[in-house]
Amino acid sequence: MKKIVCLGSLNLDHVYRLDHFVRPGETLGSESYSVGCGGKGLNQSIALARAGAPVMHAGRIGHDGGILRSALEAAGVDVSLLVEGDVPTGHAIIQVDAKGENAIILYGGANRRITEAEIDAALDAVGDGILLLQNEINSLGTILEKAHARGIRTAFNFAPFDPEDAKTLPLGLLSYLIVNEIEGAGVAGVAEPEAILRTLKERYPGCRVILTLGKAGAAFLGDDGVMVPVPPCPAEVVDTTSAGDTFIGYLFAGLLEGMELKAAMELAGRASAITVSRAGAADSIPFRKELR
Repeated sequence: MKKIVCLGSLNLDHVYRLDHFVRPGETLGSESYSVGCGGKGLNQSIALARAGAPVMHAGRIGHDGGILRSALEAAGVDVSLLVEGDVPTGHAIIQVDAKGENAIILYGGANRRITEAEIDAALDAVGDGILLLQNEINSLGTILEKAHARGIRTAFNFAPFDPEDAKTLPLGLLSYLIVNEIEGAGVAGVAEPEAILRTLKERYPGCRVILTLGKAGAAFLGDDGVMVPVPPCPAEVVDTTSAGDTFIGYLFAGLLEGMELKAAMELAGRASAITVSRAGAADSIPFRKELR
């Protein structure tokens, strides 16, 4: 059976709800505080599982990360490739304002200590499926080169965006690149959505680029070179924290099922609309049955 192996981050999310984001020099009281499961890798693995896709999660946690392993297992994710070590689990400090927008401080921790042996084990497990990556772990260049040498289809969510990584990572080896407007502009050097897609297609002709546009939906270039918009689903925004991760999980679940790209993106958009209507990170990701 084809599956997706997500070699990605796992974080403990420390979430503070505030009237507005903390400004320089300001001390601001929090309306609430909670600790949850997060990390782009974990969120995307859970979204894949809740969308009905077979998924394995490969990555690292510290001795304080048992709640993250349990969250993956509860969602139906295979955690046989998850390693526990002495370095503390990665964590995020998340501010959520009155409009539901978020600002995040990220500590890599165990996510930045993945070994070459662990990389090889993850690649061995992919088979004829898809390897899914995000920019929160170490050794990405090595992973991309090894995956390409094996003929593995690889998808990379370039988040969080780092201008230096844009210069050094071999993005031309990818099968799929998923970016939002800011990330896409950072990689392409142009700001307008269609220009981003055209520039990246010219630069990486073997890579399918998916551009997410927030409230405007998403877009990609069709085989005829024309931009195909995917309109958003209406939603009452409470918290946008896991919207992008939900989109990616449902997108690749759809592609793994054999959906055309636009149909898979429409499915992903419906799931994301549910996510933003709820508070929290992994907890806000919907199950496939909720989309009906």
